[in-house]
Parts: sequence; structure tokens; C-alpha cells
Amino acid sequence: MKKSKTRIFVKKTISSNLLIYIKDKQYHFLKNVIRVKINDQIILFDGISGEWKSSVLTVNKDNIVLKVSENISKIKNSNDMWLIFAPIKQHKMGITIQKATELGVSKIIPCFTKYTSIRNININNLVQNAIEAAEQSERVDIPQIEKGINLEDLLSKWPVDRKLIFCDEKNDKGKMLIKSLVDLKKSNNKWGLLIGPEGGFSDEERKNLLNNKNVITVSLGSRVLRSDTASTVALYCIQELLF
Repeated sequence: MKKSKTRIFVKKTISSNLLIYIKDKQYHFLKNVIRVKINDQIILFDGISGEWKSSVLTVNKDNIVLKVSENISKIKNSNDMWLIFAPIKQHKMGITIQKATELGVSKIIPCFTKYTSIRNININNLVQNAIEAAEQSERVDIPQIEKGINLEDLLSKWPVDRKLIFCDEKNDKGKMLIKSLVDLKKSNNKWGLLIGPEGGFSDEERKNLLNNKNVITVSLGSRVLRSDTASTVALYCIQELLF
């Protein structure tokens, strides 16, 4: 029996001796990419109960049957970090979701601003991006992905016990992100990161953000970063310094 760290997410609660039928895209991955054989081991996770060991029972024409044997690790809650970002082109948005999942974000919220050019979001595609990233990165839960919300509504409903880090592209001479994070390290344990649209925020939106008592304004430097780059850089720094 070959050892394998192949991990598959399943959308049902896993338990010992349960039979799991793998179909569609995951079936193609196991059969044609991994080329599994009878008795090969596959690690399963459901985002609720941790990781489970399973073995290939049968490889059929349109599905693969796995039999669950035992629980090998318990669920580990991700850091209480939210990513709020203005939607961008689908390919780049997929990368943003992927990197946010790999970096341990617990919730992802698309946010519409005045200069947001992308208004139609396929949430199912974003969830699939998150699942694939969790499978690859050995994460045992899936970040919650919410429907899009307008920035004004987001700020009005923002939890009073959660700080929102605002990466302000017009504040290139302001306090740098890393310096701010060092100072904030022990001040709070619930965070959000706001990444704006590639067209930037309007003057009114910046004013509302700067006047919000839960918002912490930081700079990512003098260079103008793409949205997907900015979110990845900022999230890495936050995970390293705040958690």
C-alpha cells in the first residue's frame, strides 16, 4: 500500500466506516492525475471533524469509493482574521481566495465600492477555489465566503470588537503596515483587512474609513500594488505578527 498525503474535502460529516463516493472533478483528479489504485490511502476532511484516513475500495467508470477508517487529527480553528476585498477579474480573484485560504483567513467578504468594476461574483467558484487551496495547504477547515456587500453597509454593520486594517494607497508616507502591527500585537485578537479596488477609493469613502473608530489606517509603501498582491503581502505580515 503506498503512502499518500493526497487530501480531499467532502461535503458531508465524516465518521468511521463511512463509504464516500468521489465524483466529477475530484474523481478526475484521483483517477487521472494521482492515478489511485485499490487500497491506496487518501486523507479526507469535512471542515468540521478534522482529518480522517480512508482507503480506496473501488475505482469505477464514473466514481471512486473510499472507506473511512479512523480520525487522525482534530479540527484546528483558523485565526480570527477576515479579508474584505473589492472584486477583481475572475482569475485574479481566484488567486486572492487561494492565498487567503493558505494564509489562514477565517472569513472572506467581497465588498463593492464606487470604483469597483466587477459586480457579478460567482460565489460557488470562490468556494471551490478555497476548497482546492485547503486541500493543497493541509488546512482542515474552509473559510466562510459571504455574498458581496456595499462598503457603506459593511462599515455600518462592522462589529465593535473587531479592528479593521485599511491599506490606504494614498497614505504612502503614513505608518507602515509592519510598524503598525508590532504596536498592535497585544491590543486585540479579532481583525479584518480591507483591500480596495484597483481604481482606489473615492474621497468620500476614504473620509468615512478614516473617521471610523474601528479602522486602523496603514501604508504598504510608495509602490502601487495590484489588489491580489496587496492582500497576500498584508495577510502574510498580519499572520506572522498578530497571531
